[in-house]
Amino acid sequence: MAEIIDLSLVSDVRRLFYKLLEARGLSYFLKKDGDRLFHIEPAKVEMVLRAAMRARPEERARPPETAVEYCRRELRRELIRRVAEAMLQTGL
Repeated sequence: MAEIIDLSLVSDVRRLFYKLLEARGLSYFLKKDGDRLFHIEPAKVEMVLRAAMRARPEERARPPETAVEYCRRELRRELIRRVAEAMLQTGL
């Protein structure tokens, strides 16, 4: 079955993510407590998604859940890639 992707939503999510990343840094998206060294905070991922959906024009329909899930996975993949890159730079 084909996956529905809303490219404008993906673009909006990336744009907002990059702005937050530049303003607050990678640590903003990571949990501060817990037993794991690096753990992505799901609430921050959801916050980016909700903000991107709210920024869309009112006349546009709410994106399908499959499109939102795709954006969620893409955002998490980008965070994982950046955390791994940061770990390599620090020598962990």
